[in-house]
Amino acid sequence: MDDRERCSADDVISDTDKAVAMKVSAVSIAVNILLALLKLIAGIAAKSGAMVSDAVHSASDVFSTFVVMIGVSVSGKKSDKEHPYGHERMECVAAIVLAVVLAVTGLGIGMSGIGKITGGHTSEIAVPGMAAAVAALLSVVVKEAMYWYTRAAAKRINSGALMADAWHHRSDALSSIGSFAGILGARLGFPVLDPVASVVICLFIEKAALDIFRDAVDKMVDKSCSDEVIESMRKVILNVPDVEGIDEIKTRLFGSKIYVEVEILMDGSKTLYESHERAEEVHLQIEKKFPEVKHCTVHVNPFGGKIH
Repeated sequence: MDDRERCSADDVISDTDKAVAMKVSAVSIAVNILLALLKLIAGIAAKSGAMVSDAVHSASDVFSTFVVMIGVSVSGKKSDKEHPYGHERMECVAAIVLAVVLAVTGLGIGMSGIGKITGGHTSEIAVPGMAAAVAALLSVVVKEAMYWYTRAAAKRINSGALMADAWHHRSDALSSIGSFAGILGARLGFPVLDPVASVVICLFIEKAALDIFRDAVDKMVDKSCSDEVIESMRKVILNVPDVEGIDEIKTRLFGSKIYVEVEILMDGSKTLYESHERAEEVHLQIEKKFPEVKHCTVHVNPFGGKIH
């Protein structure tokens, strides 16, 4: 396969991945708008602060999904003069924006709950109606289903931004569980549990935001792949005929893609043509066996010492 054919194949995959991400994002937006409206109406009608907080969380998901769509769209652009290595890191930027939105939303919800708890008027907190509890249960089911749906798509196309959006769905499901517990407790005679639920929701959201942020930063600062992935690459390389050993192998995450640099050992008596052929074979095998690898650079060292 020559370079022109390889680039063409990458472009097709990129377009397909983009279409998958856009479809999932469109579904997410529709679901979040409907859920946010349902929760808001139920929260106001049933006088539940926890449910209103949950509605705000769902509304923030709509904005977050738009951020994902922009990030995926930009990251799929072809390399250009100003960005010769592509635009994959724009997905990381989108994920970081999502993490910030999640963190701010969570803090707002938590502060509102703490304000009600410490206001000295917990006995005056209204007991939420049954409509809020029903809305919370419905939200748990729908958002958990959206988490698995979005997560499956994110893993299929290896999208960090889409995975962040999946966790946004999961955080919403967890917050709805907290809402339900608080609403149920309030209806059983402990009205303070409704704002307490808001604080618990805040903690779940902050944890999700931190995890998303850390993953995105790792991909922005050229973190290496896991030891398991590197060991798998070693086995593939050493299975190529005439490769006597590996002097060095380095990997770095670049958005949703991986760059690999490897120095292989070969018999020094091999011709330049033979060495080039084996280096090209290593290059092709790594990119074939590991689809997330965007490029593999291979350097040949003459064998004359210890095999690594």
